[in-house]
Amino acid sequence: MTKASMAAIRSRTIKNPFISLQTRSLFRFFSVSPRTKKTSPSLSIFVLSFLVSFTFLIISIVRFFPSSQDSMIQCSNISPTSPSLSSSSSSSFPQIILAALVSGIRSSNTDHEHRVGSVSMVPLPVHVVSGNLSEEEKELWSQPDGNGYRPCLDFSIGYRKRSAKVSKEKSRFLVVVASGGLNQQRNQIIDAVVIARILEAALVVPVLQVNLIWEDESEFSDIYDVERFKKTLRADVRVVSSLPSTHLMSRQTIVNQIPYNVSPLWIRAKFSKQLNHQGVLVLKGLDSKLSKNLPLDLQKLRCKVAFHALRFAKPIHQLGNQLARRMWIEGPYIALHLRLEKDVWVRTGCLTGLGPKYDQIITQTQRSHPQYLTGRLNMSYTQRRLSGLCPLNALEMARFLKALGAPRSARFYVAGGEPFGGSKALRPLIAEFPNLVRKEMLAHEGELLPFLNSSSALSALDYIVSFNSDIFIPSHGGNMGRALQGHRVYMGHRKCIRPNKRTMLPFFDDDSISDEEFSSIVRSLHNKSMKPELRKKSRDADVIAYPVPECMCQHSTGVF
Repeated sequence: MTKASMAAIRSRTIKNPFISLQTRSLFRFFSVSPRTKKTSPSLSIFVLSFLVSFTFLIISIVRFFPSSQDSMIQCSNISPTSPSLSSSSSSSFPQIILAALVSGIRSSNTDHEHRVGSVSMVPLPVHVVSGNLSEEEKELWSQPDGNGYRPCLDFSIGYRKRSAKVSKEKSRFLVVVASGGLNQQRNQIIDAVVIARILEAALVVPVLQVNLIWEDESEFSDIYDVERFKKTLRADVRVVSSLPSTHLMSRQTIVNQIPYNVSPLWIRAKFSKQLNHQGVLVLKGLDSKLSKNLPLDLQKLRCKVAFHALRFAKPIHQLGNQLARRMWIEGPYIALHLRLEKDVWVRTGCLTGLGPKYDQIITQTQRSHPQYLTGRLNMSYTQRRLSGLCPLNALEMARFLKALGAPRSARFYVAGGEPFGGSKALRPLIAEFPNLVRKEMLAHEGELLPFLNSSSALSALDYIVSFNSDIFIPSHGGNMGRALQGHRVYMGHRKCIRPNKRTMLPFFDDDSISDEEFSSIVRSLHNKSMKPELRKKSRDADVIAYPVPECMCQHSTGVF
C-alpha cells in the first residue's frame, strides 16, 4: 500500500487531489494566443511531452486510489439539524461526480488486481458536524483520538522463513465446514486459516454449511471474493478451490468434537499424525474453539484474514457501497445493530417488553427448546437483564440515545433482521427518532431481489452500511458487533459505543433520577469510546474486536 493511500485512510477529512484542478486554468496554461502565427517546434514538443506526462501522472494517482471503496468523497460540513444536500457546500456535486468517475475507472481496471497489503474495505470519510450544537451533541459526534495507533502487520523473520515452505504445500490439506450466520462463519474462516498455518497444511476454500434456521444455501463464492482471499494469503497459507483427485476418499472422518480454547500445541498434537497419514483433515464446529491468546504472528494473521483477505463478493460489495453512499450523502448517521429478532430473545432467555402476548410466545419456545438457551440456565429473566445479558429493546435504546445527546433530527441506519413483533417492536424508538432507515428503504426497486434468499448476503449489506457510519452502536454485542468494532478501529478509530448495560440498567429503573442527571451518568459511563481500547489477554477478548496492540502500533507510518 502506498503512502498516499495510507494517508487517505488515516485522514478524518480526505481531500481529493483532483478537486483543486480547474479546467479553465489548465487550458489557459497550454493555449496558444490567436495572434501567434507560428509555433516553435521545440515548444510543440514540450507541450506534447508535458501533456503525455500529465496524463500518466493522473493515471498513476487513480491506480493508487484504495481499490476497496468505490469512491473517496471529500468530507462536508453538515449540520445534523438539517442533514440535507442543501446544507452542503456548493462544490459537493462536482466532487461527488468526479469521485464517481474515478471509481468507474478503478472498477474497470482492478477487478483482479489485489495488492497483498490492501485492505478489504475503506470507509467513507466521517462528517465534520457543525452548527448550533449542544455540548452533548458535540460530544456525541466527536471522533476518538487514535493515539497514533495504525495497522502494522510486520511478521517476524522466523514466520516469513517458514512461509516459503508452507505456501507451497501440496500433500496435506485442511477442509473446514463453517456453520451459523454470516459473522459466526466469518470467525470460523479466520480460525481455519490460522489452523492451516499451525499445521502447515494447504487450506481448501471453506465450505459454508447450509443454514437450516434461515434456509440459506450460500457458498463461499456467493459471499466472498475467492480470488482475493487466495492472493492476499498466498504468502501465509496455500489456498486451493478444491481437493485434488489424489486426496478424495469414499469415507472421510469429520472431526467435530473440539474443546474450547485450544492452543497451537494442542492442535499439532491432536491432528498432525492424522494429517500426515491421510493427507486430509476435515474439521467442523470450530466456532470459538481456537484460543483467543495466540503467538503474536498468528494474531497478526487473524487480522490479515479479517481486514485484508475477506472482502465481500463483487455484487454484495457494490450494492453495499451504493447503499452506504445514499446514507452518507445526506449527512452524518448512526448505525444501530438492533438484536430484536425472535431467535435472539429465545437464545438469551430474555423477554421482549412488548407485553404478555409476545412474552408468552417467547417463554413457551424457551421451555419447549431449552437447548437454544445459551449459558447460565439457572438465572431468571430479571437477573439476566441486570447482568447485561439481554438486548436493549426499542424503548431502552431510545432513552439511551437521548441520554448520549442524540437530537431528534439524527439519522439512523437500523441493521439486523426483522424484529419480533414487527413495527410494534420499533414504535418507541421511531416516536423519539423518526429518521430511521433500513436497507429495504434505501434500496431501489429490484436491487435486493438477488439476495432475498440469502440471509448472509443481507447481513453483509448491513455490515457495509454500518461500517461506513459515523457512529456504530450495537444493542447486544454479538459476532457482528465485535467484528465491526474491531474493523472500524483498524480503519481509523471510528467511533463505536457499546452500551454498558450491567452498570447502566439500574439507573433506567430509578424514577428519582432526573433526565439531566441520567444523561450525565450515561455519558460518563461511555467516555472510553474516545480512545483506543487495548486488548486484554482474557479468554473472550478477540484480537478481531480489539486489534490494539497486536495488529496496530504507534508507528509514524503503518506497516502492512
